[in-house]
Amino acid sequence: MQINHQSVKNILVFRNDRFGEFLLNIPAFRALKEAFSRARIIAVVNPYVRELAQGIAFIDETMEWGGNKHSLMEQFRLMWALKKRHIDMAVMFNPSREFNIITYSSGIPVRVGYNRKLGILLTDKIEDKKYLGLKHEVEYNLELAALTGVKTDDKSLSLKTDSAAIGSLLKEHNIENEDNLVAVHPFTSDPLKQWPLDNFLELTAKIRGQLNRPVVVVGGREEAGKNSEFFARLDRGVINLAGKTSLAQLAALLKKCRLLVSGDSGPVHLACAVDTPVIAIFRNDIPGKTAKRWGPWQAQSLVIEKRSLLDISVDEVLEKVKEVVNK
Repeated sequence: MQINHQSVKNILVFRNDRFGEFLLNIPAFRALKEAFSRARIIAVVNPYVRELAQGIAFIDETMEWGGNKHSLMEQFRLMWALKKRHIDMAVMFNPSREFNIITYSSGIPVRVGYNRKLGILLTDKIEDKKYLGLKHEVEYNLELAALTGVKTDDKSLSLKTDSAAIGSLLKEHNIENEDNLVAVHPFTSDPLKQWPLDNFLELTAKIRGQLNRPVVVVGGREEAGKNSEFFARLDRGVINLAGKTSLAQLAALLKKCRLLVSGDSGPVHLACAVDTPVIAIFRNDIPGKTAKRWGPWQAQSLVIEKRSLLDISVDEVLEKVKEVVNK
């Protein structure tokens, strides 16, 4: 595609699924901003991801659009809002039949995305082979952005945080020396990717007992509500902040931690975006769900990956924790 970079004034980027997936688009956003330096980048995101999107330096404006079905009136309002912004180009990083229709109906001249869900409405498209898991999600996103003629040498994740956002919560729980703090996220949205919660309980106890490190458990409100038995069994010395932080606060908290231990989940990518090392626990027997596609995008992080999560022992994870915290 030949595009006059000087003439493009407004670029729409669309990724309205979960926050972990959204964060893995940061290098693609950077590539667009570097190539179209005079353009405003407007991100259409899930409402609960908006506060994170506002911390990405390459995004100039955010618009909310949830993953639920929308009424014709809601779709018309978004089309009208897009028309008023005079969008020159739209890049749809997650396929959406509804959004393909909206961008086409809005008269956006360049519409880039995957050849799915009415892909005929796009001007430039590639086949969606991400399910094969042959490369990382970051690389897939850059591959799609490359249809507009962009690339970047900096493929890192980066996110601005506000340490003041977490200050009162740290004081409330008497957390003073954050350098020693180990965060644990024991949950995942997919049961197939869940390392046993009993293992996480044992791990937190050993990090406290053997390594003498304070441990904080993090998670969303929904995760906190579903796992009351897990929290009831936590060692008394473990700090439970699950369901008690916004995403912006969680980002600020993870930035202060020495390490995050987690399964395949959004906080893995959030920790990488604030430059906190991760030990990620994965299974590698399901194409498209392995660490090759969804693992931590950061050189200092470690992955423990086997065909069965039951084959990954607590002591094996603990040894990796020691490697990181004792550096």
